[in-house]
Amino acid sequence: MEEYNEFVGRLMGCLAVSGLDYAFTGALAVSFYGSPRTTSDIDIIVAVGAQSEVKKKLMAALQSAGVKAEERKIDQALASGFKIASFKDKSTPYTIDIIFQESIEKQTGQIAGVTAYLQKPEGLINAKLRMIKATIPQERAAKDKEDIQAILAFTKVDLEAVKRQAKKDKTTHILDNLTG
Repeated sequence: MEEYNEFVGRLMGCLAVSGLDYAFTGALAVSFYGSPRTTSDIDIIVAVGAQSEVKKKLMAALQSAGVKAEERKIDQALASGFKIASFKDKSTPYTIDIIFQESIEKQTGQIAGVTAYLQKPEGLINAKLRMIKATIPQERAAKDKEDIQAILAFTKVDLEAVKRQAKKDKTTHILDNLTG
């Protein structure tokens, strides 16, 4: 069976030629910025703001990568408030979660020796703060809290930018508890 890094590499290659504005997020980005951790999925943000052919390009990229891509899932995600579509790889147990956003703040980094786009650490922290806020019971948010602490410990982060967004998201109390 294909290893996780090979799967990520296969997906990265297809996304690189797709013409999509995208960035890796979730556990893959946390592993880059903070502490390595295991996962069986890949979280990818895809910008939909100025792109009229997002669905077509995404379908082509996923199919080229060997993923079971379904247009109806993309349509449902774009029409829903959550804007997330999940897809399963055809030959491995791995899944891909596509998160649709108007725009992405990203930077380049190396994953498995390949240059990739990653969500900026500030955006990743704020996304995790929003997840913590929404998680019930709170004990289930422990991994997200650990991820934030690891990112803050190992990556230079614009904490003022994080705080400004946390104030808008009403997650300042969570950030304060994590940063002491």
